Amino acid sequence: MNWESASDFWHMGGYGFYVWGSYAVTAVLLAFEVWAVARRGRLARVRVARDVAVERMDERRREPT
Repeated sequence: MNWESASDFWHMGGYGFYVWGSYAVTAVLLAFEVWAVARRGRLARVRVARDVAVERMDERRREPT
């Protein structure tokens, strides 16, 4: 498809709203996915660190004095 101006490109033959709206929704969803994966990883690391700390405390309690 050939466009004679930047305005024609953005308008996309009357379908610009749908085309650019689809790109916007996709970009938002991809950004959300990246954020959600990073959050899950961060929470998993916190959980593991907490579990390790609890295990160490339990080991210290079990040691004979």
